[in-house]
Amino acid sequence: MADRKKTPWYVDGLHFECQGCGGCCSGPGEGYIWVTRPEMKLIADSLGISVSQLKSDYLRRAGLRMTIIEHDLTKDCIFLRKIDGARKCMIYSVRPAQCRTWPFWPGNLASGKAWNETTHKCPGVNRGRLHTYDEIQKLKRLRKWWQSSSG
Repeated sequence: MADRKKTPWYVDGLHFECQGCGGCCSGPGEGYIWVTRPEMKLIADSLGISVSQLKSDYLRRAGLRMTIIEHDLTKDCIFLRKIDGARKCMIYSVRPAQCRTWPFWPGNLASGKAWNETTHKCPGVNRGRLHTYDEIQKLKRLRKWWQSSSG
C-alpha cells in the first residue's frame, strides 16, 4: 500500500488580513525574531547604519543565530514604534522572513484549534482575503524573500 501524506486541515485555504495592530510583534512573552546575514545588511542599509552598528544596537546572539532584541519591559520588538497613534514597524519593507510569514507558522498551522487560538494574539486571523493552500505552502518555504519580486 502506498504511503500517502496526510492532507493538511487547511487544504481549502485560510483567511487572514493584517489589521496593523502590532500584536504579532508584541509581548508579553519573550521570543526570537531570527535574522539572516543578508537580512541584516538590508535592515542596516534601510536604517542608514553599518551591519556592525545594527548588531550592537538592535540584535543579540542566541546560540549560532542572531535575533532582533525586544524591549526589556514589554517584550515588544525593538522596531515596533508608535507613530501618529498607531504601532508600526520601522523596518517593514525589509522585515525578516519570520515576520513576513506570520501567521502561517508551523505551530499556528498544526491544527484548526491552534489556528483559532492565534486569534487571541492576532485579530486578522479568520478575516479578510482567503489565502489558498498553495499560497500558504509557498509562504512556509519562504527563506530568501529578497531574491523574489514579491518581497
